[in-house]
Amino acid sequence: MDFSYSAKTKDYLARLDAFMREHIEPYEDQYQKENYRLNSTPNWREWQVPPRVAELKQLAKEQGLWNLFLPDEELGAGLSTLEYAPLAERMGRSLLAPEVFNCNAPDTGNMEVLYHFGDDPQQEQWLKPLLNGDIRSVFCMTEPDVASSDATNMQTTIVADGSDWVINGRKWWSTGLGHPDAEIAIVMGLTDEDAEKHHRHSMVLVPLNTPGVNIERMLPALGEYDAPYGHGEVVFDNVRVPKENIIVGPGAGFKIAQGRLGPGRIHHCMRAIGAAERALELFIERGVSRIAFGEPLMKLGGNTERLADLRVAIDQARLLTLHAAWQIDNIGAMKAIKEISAIKLVAPNVLQKVVDETMQLFGGASMCHDTPLPGLLTVARSLRIADGPDAVHRATIAKSELKQWKGRTND
Repeated sequence: MDFSYSAKTKDYLARLDAFMREHIEPYEDQYQKENYRLNSTPNWREWQVPPRVAELKQLAKEQGLWNLFLPDEELGAGLSTLEYAPLAERMGRSLLAPEVFNCNAPDTGNMEVLYHFGDDPQQEQWLKPLLNGDIRSVFCMTEPDVASSDATNMQTTIVADGSDWVINGRKWWSTGLGHPDAEIAIVMGLTDEDAEKHHRHSMVLVPLNTPGVNIERMLPALGEYDAPYGHGEVVFDNVRVPKENIIVGPGAGFKIAQGRLGPGRIHHCMRAIGAAERALELFIERGVSRIAFGEPLMKLGGNTERLADLRVAIDQARLLTLHAAWQIDNIGAMKAIKEISAIKLVAPNVLQKVVDETMQLFGGASMCHDTPLPGLLTVARSLRIADGPDAVHRATIAKSELKQWKGRTND
């Protein structure tokens, strides 16, 4: 295995780094204030995107720093999962950067679904506007009444009726539902409850302006509404879409979901590692500059030992994630389930640990938006649920280990 950066990765990374230092990092504090001023209301219908964001996106597009996640030479950067991973890490240092480069969730996952599984009309109608950054999208899978870490539990129904699919059900934690540019949702639902459990569900494309799509509320994540994106609860009440809106065909929902969750988890985990690197820098800056009891904080309370432990933890998480990316590129996401589960377990926990220790050094300043620490903590803790509970990942890893052990003992 070789995790050294390719020439393409080095080139994109240098350009990305320069763009972020010149354009994004100087704007982040102002963005935070503008975003709060424009979107301090929980009424998502009034949310706005600060105008400077669109300007930065256009500039990124002009500089060829656009759709870097997509492994297509024409539509994206044509990078492998392993090649893209360091770019995702660099973007993870900023809560704003992924959107600026059109590499933000859930759009990346939805674009990958349409790129790999969508037919020509679906790609023309929805993939192209998403790739251009003209619209945003939503992924509707999680439901309030079932354990949604098991995708086969989804109870929303998608029933054939003449030339239409009729959708009924309730979804929540649908990220991006409150964004003013959100126009399309990919909805996972039950099409055949009598089929084998991994072939009962399907995915359909549902325009958000379709009659019967009722967005009931945005859900605050750890007290924050994450405007202008939002995580919403939406009811589908006899929603009708044409039969050609189904992706692949009936029963393909679980397969698509598994394919969507492979590379996307690499993106999440590498962004988490980038966020951890930023938090560690704040830890060091605070530790060497802040004086208490006549000494820099770094010399007090075992903080140098903590610094060493955090450094090692971040580097271990990075190597584990790069290994998973290498596995996806070489054997495919479906055969790298154990490795993907491992990074989903490790990376958010490492980020949470680094942020927590850094907050201890910052004291009261860490509790408000004078630092990025509250936002980074929310990202870390949310990822440990959004990407599946830790217990689910541990169970997947243990199942794989036991299977391998039985295979060895039976030889």
